[in-house]
Amino acid sequence: MKIDEILEGFEFIDDWEERIRYLIELGRELDPLPPEAHTAANKVQGCASQVWLETTVGDGADPVLTFRGDSDAHLVKGLVAITVALYSGRTAREILKTDAGEVFDRIQLREHLTPQRSNGLRSMVERIKREAAAAAGAEAAAAAS
Repeated sequence: MKIDEILEGFEFIDDWEERIRYLIELGRELDPLPPEAHTAANKVQGCASQVWLETTVGDGADPVLTFRGDSDAHLVKGLVAITVALYSGRTAREILKTDAGEVFDRIQLREHLTPQRSNGLRSMVERIKREAAAAAGAEAAAAAS
């Protein structure tokens, strides 16, 4: 699902309990991450629930990064779905410029999450940004040599 579709879905839901159900549904619709991808290397540190994020980096001067994720908690899996929809399929530079906080504020997500879930969400975004920065830096270093 695309991030614009997700945002549109949230715009039509006023009640926070309905938003939670929608978030859980987003998690159910997330493409499954195969069990062999549930590795320590893919595990996101800083999340109360278990979260795995698999990254594929494309080629080129500004590589496209693709993300797949999973969680052992239904609500958190919905957060993973939003994060993957926001960042997957974008170039490293686009990822670095994208403000996840703006998106989460738009759907009033952060104000309804527990501090632990907010920290986990921040950890996912920080990891994605680090991987984008590394991909952009690796390509810049390769171009310079």
